Amino acid sequence: MGSIKKYVAEFIGTLVLVLVGCGTAMTVDCKYEHGCGYILTALAFGLVIVAMAYSIGNVSGCHINPAVTVAFWVNGELDTKDLLGYIVSQVLGALAGAGILKGVFALADRTDLTGGLGSNGLGGVNNSIAAGLIVECFLTFIFIMAILGVTSKKANHGHVAGIVIGLTLVLVHILGIGLTGTSVNPARSLGPAIVAAIAGNTDPIIDVWVFIVGPLAGSLLAVVAYRFISGDAEAEPKK
Repeated sequence: MGSIKKYVAEFIGTLVLVLVGCGTAMTVDCKYEHGCGYILTALAFGLVIVAMAYSIGNVSGCHINPAVTVAFWVNGELDTKDLLGYIVSQVLGALAGAGILKGVFALADRTDLTGGLGSNGLGGVNNSIAAGLIVECFLTFIFIMAILGVTSKKANHGHVAGIVIGLTLVLVHILGIGLTGTSVNPARSLGPAIVAAIAGNTDPIIDVWVFIVGPLAGSLLAVVAYRFISGDAEAEPKK
Protein backbone atom coordinates (compact mmCIF):
# COMPACT_ATOMS: atom_id res chain seq x y z
CA MET A 1 0.00 0.00 0.00
CA GLY A 2 2.91 2.34 0.75
CA SER A 3 4.16 2.20 -2.84
CA ILE A 4 0.69 2.77 -4.23
CA LYS A 5 0.36 5.94 -2.15
CA LYS A 6 3.70 7.14 -3.51
CA TYR A 7 2.60 6.51 -7.07
CA VAL A 8 -0.70 8.31 -6.52
CA ALA A 9 1.21 11.25 -5.03
CA GLU A 10 3.49 11.37 -8.08
CA PHE A 11 0.46 11.20 -10.38
CA ILE A 12 -1.22 14.10 -8.59
CA GLY A 13 1.94 16.19 -8.46
CA THR A 14 2.71 15.81 -12.16
CA LEU A 15 -0.91 16.47 -13.06
CA VAL A 16 -0.79 19.76 -11.13
CA LEU A 17 2.55 20.69 -12.69
CA VAL A 18 1.21 20.32 -16.23
CA LEU A 19 -2.19 21.80 -15.42
CA VAL A 20 -0.81 24.96 -13.81
CA GLY A 21 2.52 25.34 -15.61
CA CYS A 22 1.39 24.56 -19.14
CA GLY A 23 -1.98 26.18 -18.51
CA THR A 24 -0.27 29.41 -17.51
CA ALA A 25 1.95 29.30 -20.60
CA MET A 26 -1.16 28.94 -22.74
CA THR A 27 -3.19 31.71 -21.14
CA VAL A 28 -0.47 34.38 -20.88
CA ASP A 29 0.95 33.77 -24.37
CA CYS A 30 4.36 32.73 -23.15
CA LYS A 31 6.81 34.18 -25.65
CA TYR A 32 10.17 35.72 -24.92
CA GLU A 33 9.12 39.07 -26.34
CA HIS A 34 6.23 39.18 -23.86
CA GLY A 35 8.18 39.75 -20.67
CA CYS A 36 5.26 39.47 -18.28
CA GLY A 37 3.99 36.19 -19.70
CA TYR A 38 7.52 34.84 -19.78
CA ILE A 39 8.12 35.50 -16.08
CA LEU A 40 4.65 34.38 -15.05
CA THR A 41 5.20 31.03 -16.75
CA ALA A 42 8.58 30.55 -15.07
CA LEU A 43 7.02 31.38 -11.70
CA ALA A 44 4.07 29.06 -12.30
CA PHE A 45 6.29 26.03 -12.84
CA GLY A 46 8.51 26.90 -9.88
CA LEU A 47 5.66 27.64 -7.50
CA VAL A 48 3.98 24.34 -8.33
CA ILE A 49 7.14 22.59 -7.16
CA VAL A 50 7.08 24.56 -3.91
CA ALA A 51 3.40 23.76 -3.32
CA MET A 52 3.76 20.08 -4.15
CA ALA A 53 6.99 19.68 -2.16
CA TYR A 54 5.17 20.71 1.01
CA SER A 55 2.07 18.65 0.24
CA ILE A 56 3.28 15.34 -1.24
CA GLY A 57 6.98 15.57 -0.45
CA ASN A 58 6.58 13.59 2.74
CA VAL A 59 4.82 10.81 0.80
CA SER A 60 6.86 10.32 -2.37
CA GLY A 61 9.65 12.88 -2.19
CA CYS A 62 7.85 14.98 -4.84
CA HIS A 63 9.92 13.95 -7.85
CA ILE A 64 7.11 14.61 -10.39
CA ASN A 65 9.79 14.32 -13.06
CA PRO A 66 11.40 11.17 -14.56
CA ALA A 67 14.76 12.97 -14.73
CA VAL A 68 14.67 13.46 -10.95
CA THR A 69 13.55 9.88 -10.39
CA VAL A 70 16.36 8.52 -12.57
CA ALA A 71 18.89 10.67 -10.69
CA PHE A 72 17.80 9.27 -7.32
CA TRP A 73 17.79 5.74 -8.72
CA VAL A 74 21.31 6.03 -10.11
CA ASN A 75 22.40 7.58 -6.82
CA GLY A 76 21.13 4.50 -4.99
CA GLU A 77 18.24 6.24 -3.24
CA LEU A 78 15.40 4.50 -5.07
CA ASP A 79 14.87 0.86 -5.98
CA THR A 80 14.08 -0.35 -9.48
CA LYS A 81 10.46 -1.19 -8.70
CA ASP A 82 9.81 2.36 -7.59
CA LEU A 83 11.78 3.72 -10.55
CA LEU A 84 9.26 2.17 -12.92
CA GLY A 85 6.26 2.95 -10.73
CA TYR A 86 7.23 6.59 -10.37
CA ILE A 87 7.85 7.12 -14.08
CA VAL A 88 4.59 5.48 -15.14
CA SER A 89 2.68 7.55 -12.57
CA GLN A 90 4.37 10.75 -13.71
CA VAL A 91 3.59 10.16 -17.38
CA LEU A 92 -0.03 9.30 -16.58
CA GLY A 93 -0.29 12.43 -14.44
CA ALA A 94 1.08 14.57 -17.27
CA LEU A 95 -1.41 13.03 -19.69
CA ALA A 96 -4.25 13.71 -17.27
CA GLY A 97 -3.14 17.31 -16.72
CA ALA A 98 -2.93 17.97 -20.45
CA GLY A 99 -6.27 16.25 -20.98
CA ILE A 100 -7.93 18.48 -18.39
CA LEU A 101 -6.49 21.56 -20.07
CA LYS A 102 -7.77 20.40 -23.45
CA GLY A 103 -11.21 19.72 -22.01
CA VAL A 104 -11.48 23.00 -20.11
CA PHE A 105 -10.49 25.14 -23.10
CA ALA A 106 -12.81 23.16 -25.36
CA LEU A 107 -15.76 23.68 -22.99
CA ALA A 108 -14.90 27.38 -22.76
CA ASP A 109 -14.74 27.58 -26.55
CA ARG A 110 -11.16 28.83 -26.33
CA THR A 111 -9.63 26.49 -28.88
CA ASP A 112 -7.52 29.46 -29.97
CA LEU A 113 -5.45 28.88 -26.84
CA THR A 114 -4.97 25.15 -27.05
CA GLY A 115 -2.43 24.66 -29.86
CA GLY A 116 0.26 22.42 -28.50
CA LEU A 117 -1.07 22.55 -24.92
CA GLY A 118 2.14 24.10 -23.65
CA SER A 119 4.34 21.57 -25.44
CA ASN A 120 8.03 22.15 -25.84
CA GLY A 121 9.57 22.94 -29.22
CA LEU A 122 12.75 23.86 -31.03
CA GLY A 123 11.56 27.13 -32.54
CA GLY A 124 13.73 29.22 -30.24
CA VAL A 125 16.86 27.43 -31.47
CA ASN A 126 15.86 27.62 -35.15
CA ASN A 127 14.73 23.98 -35.10
CA SER A 128 18.24 22.75 -34.33
CA ILE A 129 18.03 19.34 -32.70
CA ALA A 130 21.64 19.57 -31.51
CA ALA A 131 21.05 22.96 -29.87
CA GLY A 132 17.84 21.69 -28.26
CA LEU A 133 19.60 18.66 -26.81
CA ILE A 134 22.41 20.79 -25.40
CA VAL A 135 20.03 23.33 -23.88
CA GLU A 136 17.87 20.66 -22.24
CA CYS A 137 20.89 18.69 -21.05
CA PHE A 138 22.49 21.62 -19.28
CA LEU A 139 19.30 23.13 -17.89
CA THR A 140 18.50 19.73 -16.39
CA PHE A 141 22.08 19.44 -15.14
CA ILE A 142 21.65 22.68 -13.18
CA PHE A 143 18.25 21.60 -11.85
CA ILE A 144 19.37 18.13 -10.72
CA MET A 145 22.60 19.44 -9.17
CA ALA A 146 20.51 21.77 -7.00
CA ILE A 147 18.20 18.94 -6.00
CA LEU A 148 21.05 16.59 -5.09
CA GLY A 149 22.77 19.31 -3.11
CA VAL A 150 19.79 20.54 -1.11
CA THR A 151 18.51 17.03 -0.37
CA SER A 152 21.92 15.67 0.66
CA LYS A 153 21.23 16.83 4.22
CA LYS A 154 18.12 15.34 5.80
CA ALA A 155 17.67 18.48 7.88
CA ASN A 156 16.82 20.36 4.69
CA HIS A 157 14.08 18.00 3.55
CA GLY A 158 11.21 19.49 5.47
CA HIS A 159 12.43 23.06 5.64
CA VAL A 160 14.15 24.65 2.65
CA ALA A 161 14.37 21.94 -0.01
CA GLY A 162 11.05 22.74 -1.66
CA ILE A 163 11.82 26.45 -1.89
CA VAL A 164 15.32 25.92 -3.28
CA ILE A 165 14.16 23.38 -5.87
CA GLY A 166 11.20 25.54 -6.90
CA LEU A 167 13.36 28.64 -7.33
CA THR A 168 15.91 26.65 -9.33
CA LEU A 169 13.14 25.57 -11.69
CA VAL A 170 12.18 29.24 -12.08
CA LEU A 171 15.84 30.00 -12.83
CA VAL A 172 16.21 27.46 -15.63
CA HIS A 173 12.87 28.52 -17.12
CA ILE A 174 14.04 32.13 -17.33
CA LEU A 175 16.81 31.07 -19.70
CA GLY A 176 15.11 28.16 -21.39
CA ILE A 177 11.63 29.40 -22.26
CA GLY A 178 12.86 31.40 -25.23
CA LEU A 179 14.95 28.49 -26.48
CA THR A 180 13.02 25.25 -26.02
CA GLY A 181 10.15 26.26 -23.78
CA THR A 182 12.11 24.56 -20.97
CA SER A 183 11.31 20.92 -20.37
CA VAL A 184 13.91 19.47 -17.96
CA ASN A 185 11.12 16.94 -17.42
CA PRO A 186 10.28 14.17 -19.93
CA ALA A 187 6.78 13.61 -18.50
CA ARG A 188 5.91 17.31 -18.69
CA SER A 189 6.85 17.25 -22.41
CA LEU A 190 5.35 13.89 -23.29
CA GLY A 191 1.88 14.44 -21.80
CA PRO A 192 0.94 17.62 -23.70
CA ALA A 193 2.57 16.34 -26.93
CA ILE A 194 0.53 13.12 -26.87
CA VAL A 195 -2.76 14.85 -26.04
CA ALA A 196 -2.11 17.47 -28.73
CA ALA A 197 -1.39 14.71 -31.26
CA ILE A 198 -4.62 12.90 -30.35
CA ALA A 199 -6.46 16.20 -30.91
CA GLY A 200 -4.92 16.50 -34.38
CA ASN A 201 -1.80 18.64 -33.82
CA THR A 202 1.12 16.30 -34.48
CA ASP A 203 3.83 18.98 -34.57
CA PRO A 204 4.85 18.70 -30.88
CA ILE A 205 5.19 14.89 -30.98
CA ILE A 206 7.77 14.97 -33.80
CA ASP A 207 10.60 16.39 -31.67
CA VAL A 208 9.38 15.22 -28.25
CA TRP A 209 12.24 12.69 -28.09
CA VAL A 210 14.64 15.64 -27.70
CA PHE A 211 12.85 16.52 -24.46
CA ILE A 212 13.25 12.99 -23.19
CA VAL A 213 16.85 12.33 -24.18
CA GLY A 214 18.18 15.80 -23.26
CA PRO A 215 16.82 15.87 -19.68
CA LEU A 216 17.80 12.26 -18.98
CA ALA A 217 21.35 12.91 -20.22
CA GLY A 218 21.55 16.04 -18.06
CA SER A 219 20.29 14.08 -15.08
CA LEU A 220 22.95 11.39 -15.43
CA LEU A 221 25.65 14.00 -15.96
CA ALA A 222 24.55 15.81 -12.80
CA VAL A 223 24.73 12.64 -10.71
CA VAL A 224 28.26 11.90 -11.93
CA ALA A 225 29.39 15.47 -11.32
CA TYR A 226 27.76 15.77 -7.91
CA ARG A 227 29.14 12.47 -6.66
CA PHE A 228 32.60 13.56 -7.78
CA ILE A 229 32.60 17.02 -6.18
CA SER A 230 30.91 15.75 -3.01
CA GLY A 231 33.53 13.06 -2.51
CA ASP A 232 31.16 10.16 -3.21
CA ALA A 233 32.37 9.31 -6.70
CA GLU A 234 33.56 5.88 -5.60
CA ALA A 235 30.43 5.00 -3.67
CA GLU A 236 28.48 2.05 -5.02
CA PRO A 237 24.80 2.70 -5.82
CA LYS A 238 22.53 0.99 -3.31
CA LYS A 239 19.91 -0.44 -5.66
